[in-house]
Amino acid sequence: MRLVLLDRDGVLNEDREDYVKSPAEVIMIPGSARAVARLNRAGFKVALCTNQSAVGRGIITRERLDQINAHIRDQLAKEGGRIDAIFFCPHRPEENCPCRKPKPGMLLEALRRFGANAADTPMAGDGLRDLQAAKAAGCKRHLLRSGNGAKTQADGIPHGVLPVHVHENLAAMVDALLGEGTS
Repeated sequence: MRLVLLDRDGVLNEDREDYVKSPAEVIMIPGSARAVARLNRAGFKVALCTNQSAVGRGIITRERLDQINAHIRDQLAKEGGRIDAIFFCPHRPEENCPCRKPKPGMLLEALRRFGANAADTPMAGDGLRDLQAAKAAGCKRHLLRSGNGAKTQADGIPHGVLPVHVHENLAAMVDALLGEGTS
């Protein structure tokens, strides 16, 4: 099973400090939908693994989160892309949930569902917690400079999560992944 795990905000769509609260606030990162479609055509399953504490904070409902994710799926479909599964953690950081990144719970669940080998599975995100979760799950780590990734890189990547592949955005990561085979 060939699987790619993606964070959502800052990877597919622009991140917002005040959370994405409605489908109207979703702004896709240029090239991200086409990049997912390229992964699909190359035979990869694609799963989102995303912290969504706006639900736990009472900022949005679970139904609104479903509407936002449906809108993102629609945007991907316009470019021929699809997400095969969405894993999300609705909990606030202080709840210490095992699925909330930087813990690996969501990633491990995705790997189990798809029967994928962690060592062969890239996880792409724009934050340190994405890299930490990927390391804890045994996945390959890819930092995207889109979203908060440039700041994450500038702040310095801790030695404990290396090696980390750095790409400008999801489209650049997909270029590297499809060109190198297993990076």
